[in-house]
Amino acid sequence: MKEVVVDCSGIRTPAEFWQRYLDVVEPEGAGMFGCNLDAFWDAVDGGGPGWPGEVALVFSNSDELSGLRTGKGNVLLLDVLKTIASEVTTISVKFI
Repeated sequence: MKEVVVDCSGIRTPAEFWQRYLDVVEPEGAGMFGCNLDAFWDAVDGGGPGWPGEVALVFSNSDELSGLRTGKGNVLLLDVLKTIASEVTTISVKFI
């Protein structure tokens, strides 16, 4: 399985995170990807817009995301991303 590495170095906002994901992964349906946690779940587990394909998705330097909060409930972005990664059944998603 092909590995796609998204380097999270220097990301300071959730918008920068989503843009980095789109720029590196070049997913199917990128123009319709919602750039939020629900859209990410739909993409990686359901093959929706933003689907990275049959890959192992690795987010390196993910500790740089630790202070970022989502607008939805003001929760930590990295915590929710890690929860999604642990529940995905279609591809491998890792944060290192």
